Order: sequence, then structure tokens, then C-alpha cells
Amino acid sequence: MSVSYKELGLVNTKELFKKALTGGYAVPAYNFNNMEQLQAIITACVECNSPVILQISKGARQYANQTLLRYMVPGAIAMAREMGSNIPIALNLDHGDSFEICKSCIDYGFSNVMIDGSALPYEENIAITKKVVEYAHERDVTVEGELGVLAGIEEHVSSEVSHYTDPKVVEDFVKRTGVDSLAISIGTSHGAYKFKVKPGEPIPPLRFDILEECARRLPGFPIVLHGASSVLQEYVDIINRYGGQLENTAGVPEEQIRKAVSMNVCKVNIDSDGRLVMTAMIRKYLAENPKEFDPRKYLGPAREELKKMYIEKCKLLGSNGKG
Repeated sequence: MSVSYKELGLVNTKELFKKALTGGYAVPAYNFNNMEQLQAIITACVECNSPVILQISKGARQYANQTLLRYMVPGAIAMAREMGSNIPIALNLDHGDSFEICKSCIDYGFSNVMIDGSALPYEENIAITKKVVEYAHERDVTVEGELGVLAGIEEHVSSEVSHYTDPKVVEDFVKRTGVDSLAISIGTSHGAYKFKVKPGEPIPPLRFDILEECARRLPGFPIVLHGASSVLQEYVDIINRYGGQLENTAGVPEEQIRKAVSMNVCKVNIDSDGRLVMTAMIRKYLAENPKEFDPRKYLGPAREELKKMYIEKCKLLGSNGKG
């Protein structure tokens, strides 16, 4: 049984991105795997009046059960409305790796799907992306494609080497596939180890020349930045202080994200920072309260800290007050 995202109270990304491009900000795209993360995202975006894209990966669907996740989202929307907010909320499949999973998500009520054929040969990427677009557009669902491969590991998508997007093919790709937005590779990567830097070494700058050329060739077209967590060091330090072993972690500096947002980037994906915050606060609470075994006692503070972090991210992207 299929359901339209409109019945769930969701929006697709068309209007979201049009407003973001006009207003010079980016819409945050936050991944979630459980109830506490979803509560934190919704509460943060309601409090700072920001539009939001909820992201579910293939791994999250397997972890949390696709049917349960499907019913959690209408609950999150109802929660936002009960808080007196009418912020626009989209639901996106993050890094779909096949037509079948994209179709399944569309039928389950997703309002946007990302088909990641970036590791495929160019013509194969076009073919699978076009197939998804045709199915999605018949149902007024928007589609994000990807050109270029990000280094690092994003659950079912991995690459040892980063292949930058070739700006010379972006127009052809967009025209032949009909995608509504495009994720490009300009030097970001997935996970908490985005750059191979030693302590004290500067983080290499993103390839803004590639972004600038893509934006020039696709004027007014929505560009997406993946792997854009800053890997907040205060939380890395807390994790390590309480038994963790995260060494030489490095993320994308916030000033570089701000610059990207000023150059047609209207969707920024943030996942790792949420994982770091949650892990840091749980480790801290359990270390300081060794007799505690009630999950609410350690998940509650983690959820509250997550909310604060998401509010700061909305401010960074300029989406606060744009709901």
C-alpha cells in the first residue's frame, strides 16, 4: 500500500530550495535513526523557526524498521504543529543506491529521494538517475542526484579516494536526468575523519573553484553539500575524556560552510556531528552516574544537547527565522 507524502503533511524540496536560493541560506538536512534524534531535530527547528529536511539512510531503515520510521514522521509533524509551528518539513532518502529502494521510499511517503549513482560509470549514473526521476516526478516527489564520489564511508556507499565533480558535465547530467538538485564533490568526505591531518595541521580548504564553476554553469540550480559536519572538537574531547578513542578527527570549518552557502548551496547534510554529540553526552552521564541504568536518564541530556547543536547549525546555515 502506497501513501503520498502530502497526506502525511510533508513538502517536497522544490519550494524549499527556491526560497533558500532567493534568501541566500541553506536548508539543514539532518539524519536520524531513533526517537531522541528526531525529537531533538523537530524541537530545535521549531524553536528557531527553520525549515528542515529529515534524512533517513538505507542503514537507518534497516536499523529502525522502515514501517516504524514511516509512522514516526507523521508523529513528528503533529508534534511540531502542537508546538504552534507550521515549519515546512521534507523527508529524504539519503544515499539511495538502487531504483528499488528509491521506489520503496516514494511509496512509503518520502517527499524527496537521493539516488547516488556517483560510483557508477557516467552513462550508468544518468540511466539510473533518470529512471528514479521519472517514477518520482509522476508522484510530485523531488530527486537529488550526485556527481563525483566522496571519500570516506557513508554506510553502504564507500570510496577510498575522493573524485571531484567535473564541472564540464553538470549541465549535461542535469538536462538528461531531470534531477531537481545535485550533490557535488568539492573535498568534503563522510564520517568523523574527513581530512588526514596531524595535530596542529590546518585543514585543507574545499575546492571552491569547482563549486563556483558548477554554480556558473547551473545558474539558480540547487546544489547540495554532503559530508558537511564540522566534527565539533568539544564533543570529541568529551568522548575521549570518558573512555573514547577518537584521534586526529577533522571536519569542515564553519567559515567554509558559510562560504559554500553563499554560492548556490541550498542543502547541507549533517550527520556525524549529531552522532558525536549523542555519544559524548551518554558517555559523560554514565561515567558520572555509574549506578544509573534508566535509558531516559542518559538519553534525555543527550537529546537536549543535540537540540542546542541543531539550533546552532540552523544559525550557521542562515535557515533560522525562515520557517
